[in-house]
Amino acid sequence: MERIRMKGFGEEPAVKSHLVGALRIPAHLIVPVMFLSLLLMTACTVQGPASSGEISKQEAGQKRDAKEITRPRVSELKPVRIDYLRPVEDILDPQIFIYKDKRRLYVMDRGVLVRNYPIGLGNNPKGDKMAEGDGRTPEGRFYICLKNPRSKFYKSLALSYPEKKHAERAFMAGLLSPTQYRDIILALERGVQPPWDTPLGGEIFIHGGGAQGDWTDGCVALYNSDMRELYTMADLGTPVIVRP
Repeated sequence: MERIRMKGFGEEPAVKSHLVGALRIPAHLIVPVMFLSLLLMTACTVQGPASSGEISKQEAGQKRDAKEITRPRVSELKPVRIDYLRPVEDILDPQIFIYKDKRRLYVMDRGVLVRNYPIGLGNNPKGDKMAEGDGRTPEGRFYICLKNPRSKFYKSLALSYPEKKHAERAFMAGLLSPTQYRDIILALERGVQPPWDTPLGGEIFIHGGGAQGDWTDGCVALYNSDMRELYTMADLGTPVIVRP
């Protein structure tokens, strides 16, 4: 094979003529063009891929954009529907929500707020119930486990207190025996009344008698007219959520 010695950059006239024929570049411009090409290739090599910091920023920006896409906008949030005039007999799937700090009891029926009652609490209303006699209204997720149409306070609905978290906390603290703990958990799994004769206490009701203040021993008190409605619409197993 013929050896080619390039002048300046080692390029022979034969190569020049070949390049000139193929690219139609004047012979006197070939060397500058090649020099410019080498500079461009070097620049691309020096720039290289994005650094890890830049990649992290890009990924963070992509994640943020994804969150903004999936997060509902305020204008897209659906307001709670309210229907306080819905007849009691038409409230078919009630859920009871009690907000201690607001002193309110709300009844939801399939996503619609149908009742809003004032309430009174235990005489020591702050915090979750810890033991019998502390005067606190318990917090958590319960269900109606007993209905009493002839309560001392007009009518009453019993809550499934203590719930699992109360039992676990008391058992770990040594307040409950293994048998007591087991009996509470089994009752909750069966959806029946849990034991009320443990150090955790029991007999926590929603009942009548008035919502004029915090006067109960840990129960939730309503005015009798409101209790009459709630007693009619609630059944055994109706969920009750009590929040601080």
